[in-house]
Amino acid sequence: MKQTRLTKILATGALCAVAVSMALAQQTTTTTTTDPVTGTTTTQQATSSAAGTIATYTPDSDYIMFRPAPDAAPVRYYYTRDTTILDPEGHLVTWSAVRPDVPATVYYTTVGDRVVVRKVVLAQPVVVKHEETTTTTTTKP
Repeated sequence: MKQTRLTKILATGALCAVAVSMALAQQTTTTTTTDPVTGTTTTQQATSSAAGTIATYTPDSDYIMFRPAPDAAPVRYYYTRDTTILDPEGHLVTWSAVRPDVPATVYYTTVGDRVVVRKVVLAQPVVVKHEETTTTTTTKP
């Protein structure tokens, strides 16, 4: 009985560890190049990514609030005119597709003390509402 209980506790712990690591998963890319003539090494700015949900977005501001995990506090990510918004298929969409509670992956860099978003990939397809109305008028003789 005690071995079964211990096995369940260990399995639950392992599942929780995997869930937390996936929720907080971030990928970082750093490019380092060496000039063959001078031998100098240069490192380009790192690009990181985080998956989560958009907490708030106000069109008149210069930032979005992004929640990287369900229990985490929202983090402020700044955007610029160069920030692109993509749907799950990789098509460009407008900022009107960005809404609270939409799952997304943000690709960002750190510039000074700001986290600047380069690209936002929405995890849900953009729903376009098309409403058509028909009006019929008749003339009286």
